[in-house]
Amino acid sequence: MPLEPALLPIADVPFEWTYVRSIIEVSLYVSLVAVALSTLFSLPVALLVGFKEFPGKGVLTSLINTGMGFPSVVVGLLVLFAVSNQGPLGELNLVFTREAMIMSQFVLATPVITGVSLAAVDAVEENVRDAAFAMGGTRFDVALVTIKEARYGIATAVLAGFGRAISEVGSVLIVGGNIVGPEGHSKTRTLTTAIQLEARQGRFETALLLGAVLVALVLLVNAIVLRYGNGNDGGRYR
Repeated sequence: MPLEPALLPIADVPFEWTYVRSIIEVSLYVSLVAVALSTLFSLPVALLVGFKEFPGKGVLTSLINTGMGFPSVVVGLLVLFAVSNQGPLGELNLVFTREAMIMSQFVLATPVITGVSLAAVDAVEENVRDAAFAMGGTRFDVALVTIKEARYGIATAVLAGFGRAISEVGSVLIVGGNIVGPEGHSKTRTLTTAIQLEARQGRFETALLLGAVLVALVLLVNAIVLRYGNGNDGGRYR
């Protein structure tokens, strides 16, 4: 009766460390780009909603808060449809690419960054804005003053968005396909999807290594938040 092949230990896999490093690079690239784009979109929206009074403002705020808990697999399905051949972006051939993963993480991170930033902007005292206007400041100047006052809350929003993106598994698995090249280089495999796959295949050493890297990144994010929070003038949003 033939014996089943044993799983190779990490040391016996020639491309193992290249594999791990490429997964980390893909995870950081996708998450950082998605969060950067989301911040560029979310901050002006938070300032606009925080400054302006308009019909439906309460509904829009509720939608933003609801989006913070939107199911990631649903986002993945919607993005996959958008980039598929039948979708509006089908001609761009984005199925199972990093760009599609960035789109998915952008959608997931945007409500988080917008919602927390909006709370930070709303927490800035009205007399701060009035003082900026009284000194002859333009709307842009007032926005800069508000950002300065709310910078701790905004930083927290960005880091929360990064945490949402870097820890995502469902949507990136759907739109990215969890693909690795023949030489062990990750194409669309991230830390979270790799941990799931490696654990399911019984390669717990690799799964634990990737898990330790993910935890280290989360701890780094928390350390940055604590550093901002312990500053002498960390903003009014505390």
